[in-house]
Amino acid sequence: MDQESSLSARNDKETFLAATALRFAAWSERWFPDAFVFAAIAVIVVAIAAMVNGAPFHLVARSFGDGFWSLIPFTMQQVMVAISGYIIASSPPAARLIDKIASLPRSGRSAIAFIAIVTMLLSLINWALSLIFGGLLARAMAQRADLEMDYRAAGAAAYLGLGCTWALGLSSSAAQLQANAEAMPKSLLQITGVIPFKQTIFLWQSGAMLGVLMILSALIAFWSAPSGKRAVTAAMMGVDVTTRVAPLPPRERPGEWLEYSPLLTLLLFSLGAGWLAQEFAAKDPVLAISNLNTYNFALLMLGLLLHWRPKSFLNAAAKAVPATVGILMQFPLYGGVTAIMTAAAGSHEHSLALRLAEFFASINTKETFPVVMGLYSAALGFFIPSGGGKWVLEAPYVMQAANELKVHLGWAVQIYNSAEALPNLINPFFMLPLLGVLGVKARDVVGFTALQLTFHLPIVLFLLWALAGTLAYAPPVIP
Repeated sequence: MDQESSLSARNDKETFLAATALRFAAWSERWFPDAFVFAAIAVIVVAIAAMVNGAPFHLVARSFGDGFWSLIPFTMQQVMVAISGYIIASSPPAARLIDKIASLPRSGRSAIAFIAIVTMLLSLINWALSLIFGGLLARAMAQRADLEMDYRAAGAAAYLGLGCTWALGLSSSAAQLQANAEAMPKSLLQITGVIPFKQTIFLWQSGAMLGVLMILSALIAFWSAPSGKRAVTAAMMGVDVTTRVAPLPPRERPGEWLEYSPLLTLLLFSLGAGWLAQEFAAKDPVLAISNLNTYNFALLMLGLLLHWRPKSFLNAAAKAVPATVGILMQFPLYGGVTAIMTAAAGSHEHSLALRLAEFFASINTKETFPVVMGLYSAALGFFIPSGGGKWVLEAPYVMQAANELKVHLGWAVQIYNSAEALPNLINPFFMLPLLGVLGVKARDVVGFTALQLTFHLPIVLFLLWALAGTLAYAPPVIP
């Protein structure tokens, strides 16, 4: 039996749900346009809605242009989140760590559950770190001849950090934006005020949500993974997993000496470590790490040290940059959308954001808000796969509605964070960096991630509703 017919026979034995998800992935890969198209459509739809709401065209156009660059600081910060995560995950020490921990599991299924746990934990620090490290870990385990590990299920497990838990961690775009007044559009700041991490990702309710999702995801990854003769290995899929991180080529010119010397690395790191020590000594550690600049600075200094030589550091950064194109090209559009929604009418009292907030509040009560907002955010996330950009688009009216319904504002952010990750499980957009590392297609892994989604959706919605009742509303703190 040749490779193609062998894979077909194995896939025929999968569950109906997995087979359906595989067909869906093939359809979405063929017919779904780039995420930039959805961002552009959002601009047009919101502009038309603002004019229907009474805003003249010239005010809509002016608001779009004025708001286009309003997110530049936040855009750059999110680009650095992605780059720093890739730099750390692709460093030589990370490669050695991967080789070491890849030897721990004793069966294919336990290896897949192990990958899921590692990537979910790493996602709490940095979503890009989780993706790249998880993909390299799956490749390292696939090299083991003693493991009958299904490579498709391993790839899906490597994606669970971004598909399940990343938005509940430090790189949550929504939580980071709300904690940094200087990064927020002024119109949003007037609605929500500053919401520190203590009121979002560091709530005990958020920790409880995270614990449940991690246990649930690891168990599903373990029990849904094909084993024995049903496992489809990397070799069966025609994927060569023996390739490793390429070493630096030898130095050829005298002018390259500093590029290959750790001298500059040590000097820069010592300066950076000195600043970080003063920053954390002078502030509450939670407040210090809430600052996106501090967070990114710490990760970049760590990445620089792990690569040791500037040349290696720069090579990793160059490889990471292509993954940031979506952020760079889409976030300005979302800034324009936010300005149209909040400023095009000339005053907040007549803005489209307020009209949407009134509608959102009219169809909700304080008790139903978590479920309705969760479903809405998840559905919108499939078409706008950008945690930070979508929050800027969604926040003006859902947070205004939260104020009117007296819903805890920090928990409203966590409702968004928990629900926003759900569509990632079946949307190929954020899978792209991981798929490149694994050498597979989205259709190869989405059957397993779709199975995760069927369990996550009802449990996430229930927890969002149940935990909301433990939190009391407080008015926004506007600086």
